[in-house]
Order: sequence, then C-alpha cells, then structure tokens
Amino acid sequence: MVKKINSEEFKNEAMKGCAVVDFSAVWCGPCKMLAPVLEEVSEEMGEVNFYNVDVDENQNLAAEYGIMNIPAILVLKDGVKQDILVGFKPKETLESEIKALL
Repeated sequence: MVKKINSEEFKNEAMKGCAVVDFSAVWCGPCKMLAPVLEEVSEEMGEVNFYNVDVDENQNLAAEYGIMNIPAILVLKDGVKQDILVGFKPKETLESEIKALL
C-alpha cells in the first residue's frame, strides 16, 4: 500500500528502514499512470514502506531533495538517499531498480 504523507509525517515515517517516496501532483498525467504500478510493486515488496508526497502541498520537501521533475521516486535506506528515479517506468523495470538500490 502507498500511504500519502506530508512533510511532517515524512520526517517521522520515511526516514526509518527502507522507504520509497513517490513525489507527484494531481494534475500530472504520468504520475496518474505510475500510481497503480507503484501500488502493485508495494504489495510485492512488503519489507519496504511506500509513500506518496504531493509536490504542490509539500514544496519545501520537494526542494530539499532536489525534485525538479515529476513523477520522481526517492529511494531511502535508513534515512539516506540512495537515488531518485524520474519519470514513468513499467512495473518490472521499477521493481528491479528499487531492489538494486536497497
């Protein structure tokens, strides 16, 4: 399951363990295409926490991580940025890229 969080919740939740954070916006077409793919990946990778952050509502957090384009997927391990994956990706590609980073 992908949980929608804000900047404050990000500090309390996404900075622990392995986390995948989807930065997106409601008006973004590729973000809407990626959402169901991320849901599927999150169900298969139960040991990883998946989150969604709306960039319009959390501009400071997006700026802090250098999010310039969306969708952008921030991969964190114990609060340390591993990489940022940008753009839509098919399920198999996304899953293998996330696994390689964690």
